[in-house]
Amino acid sequence: MPDHRDRTAAAATTSALLLSGARLADGRTVDVRLGGGRVEAVGTPGSLAAAPGTQRLDLGGYLLLPAPAEPHAHHDTALTSGGGGPPSEEPDRLRRRIIEAALLQLSHGATAQRSQIRIGDVLGLRALEAAQGARRALLGLAELQPVAAPRVLTGLAGADNRAQLAEAAQLAGTTLGGCPDLDPDPAGYAEIVLAIADDRDCPIDLHTDADDPARFARLVTAAGACRTAVTLGPCTGLSLLPPEGAARAADQLAAAGVAVSCLPQSPCAALPPRRPAWPPTPPVRTLLAAGVTVAAGSGAVRDAGNPVGRGDPLEAAYLLAVRGACDTFGAYRAVSSAARAVLGLPKVRIEPGFPAELLAVRGENLPGALSLAYSRVVIHRGRVVARTSAVREYCGSPSGPLAELPRQLDSRN
Repeated sequence: MPDHRDRTAAAATTSALLLSGARLADGRTVDVRLGGGRVEAVGTPGSLAAAPGTQRLDLGGYLLLPAPAEPHAHHDTALTSGGGGPPSEEPDRLRRRIIEAALLQLSHGATAQRSQIRIGDVLGLRALEAAQGARRALLGLAELQPVAAPRVLTGLAGADNRAQLAEAAQLAGTTLGGCPDLDPDPAGYAEIVLAIADDRDCPIDLHTDADDPARFARLVTAAGACRTAVTLGPCTGLSLLPPEGAARAADQLAAAGVAVSCLPQSPCAALPPRRPAWPPTPPVRTLLAAGVTVAAGSGAVRDAGNPVGRGDPLEAAYLLAVRGACDTFGAYRAVSSAARAVLGLPKVRIEPGFPAELLAVRGENLPGALSLAYSRVVIHRGRVVARTSAVREYCGSPSGPLAELPRQLDSRN
């Protein structure tokens, strides 16, 4: 039987919402009517009829986009930088920290999030169970997908972790992952994860540096044989390969149907870099040219991996664009449609019939939004679930040619 939160979340999608005067990425200004958790209609300003009781939200001055998603975060260790010791593993504190991190990312616009959660060893399944509790608490606000990520899986040392991974696979909504590179037998580690995932029909999300082309090719081949969806990340080692090697790896990924989640904001604490000068992202243009789905995530969110990690999808897109990894629209696709594809979620378009997972940001166009997206309205299942408002003021001469400039700038950011 669904609990009270399930009923509340379902009821929240029944109310109607009319978004008026929003600008789309293609330059059009439209009204958008939402209902039942979906986009019901899109029309020119003032053209859409609204039933009695429909809420109206003026989005004049805002750019309306499909909501981003977070394909790779670490919520169990998030928000622990500067704590002066190891993160608390007490279940209730873990659950609250995961919820707080998820809400932070929701405020940035990520209505769906995948979080790597360490399991096994002395920790057991405590963190994963806390993440499952957070997932239930967030119903109606955001969708959270925990990834069970053990350390060692092979040999005698990994026996308990193998049993716990199999147990984790039985929990609803759990993805299986971990880091083969850190196991004494990387191929054996991957084989165990892939076999359990295939047996339980769980998605797979594995960490790898991809710094050994032969080992990476074997991993991709094994992943391609799985019945379930496989994602690899952050794959930074691919950027160290010569162009022909990177192109060959991209072709292997495309042929296997394996996606890549890169982390342009920070390295991943689960994979301490062996070369400090490693670039933070794989060769995105090469991967995209081969037909690989490339998503971009946050990785560390204010933990040991990156004490100042923001967990902001728009920052990830901004970094991809500013580094020339792809153009502005490709960068936003990496944190929106590609990220949702990695999470196994339906596509979002601002067209009738599509899920009402939307983000409105102050700005006139996508490049401007990525550079100055301070004010945001986040819509999940057809209702507003988060708002951030920023006010910019300039103090100086009350007269002269600059007198009207602050007001003009405020209308844009």
